[in-house]
Amino acid sequence: MHWSDAVNSTLPCIVKIETPTGHGTGFLCFHNEATSMYAIATAGHVIHHADKWMEPIRIYNHDGSKSLLLKANARHITMGELSDSALILFSKTQDLFAHNSPLPLLDQEYVLRVGTQVGWIGFPTLEPDTPCFFSGMISARQDHKNAYLIDGVAINGVSGGPVLHIDDEEEVKVVGTVSAYRINRTSGETLPGLLIAQDLSLFHDVITHIQSVGAEQNGK
Repeated sequence: MHWSDAVNSTLPCIVKIETPTGHGTGFLCFHNEATSMYAIATAGHVIHHADKWMEPIRIYNHDGSKSLLLKANARHITMGELSDSALILFSKTQDLFAHNSPLPLLDQEYVLRVGTQVGWIGFPTLEPDTPCFFSGMISARQDHKNAYLIDGVAINGVSGGPVLHIDDEEEVKVVGTVSAYRINRTSGETLPGLLIAQDLSLFHDVITHIQSVGAEQNGK
């Protein structure tokens, strides 16, 4: 599969997240069987201020043709305690995603090897209405931070976007979220740095919990 095909299949699940202090990127990672509850994954710092001060969050679909305003009483946000991850849960009030399935997450026990090619999508501040694709290689895994270091660029606005991998079965899987860009200024000039991608631990944990609660309720 070419990266252009991967991007085209992924875009319908990509969203721009706007808050009073700026914008970032997110993606649909879960909905329940009745499609009455949705979950959008993003980086914690994208929505931390809005969550803390109960400010409104507006979510746009990938082409900006639809949007949804989520006030504090219309959403539930789970923030990672030790990671730059966040999950926005809300009830279906408008069809932002048509009939698209959530982006599949890489299995929690699977770790990508150094040298694996990955790509990521987001809405850079330079072109805030255009979802852009970037790519690079896994440079290292930081187990103590549950993160990958990637030889690639993360422009402002792309934070929270999905980091993607095309597996051996030609399936596109999310392997992490864009968290930060570590600039290299060791020589006094700006040189290529490293992207930091947070892993999916928080999303797996919350989704598993929701599914288990739903199974218990259905069993009653």
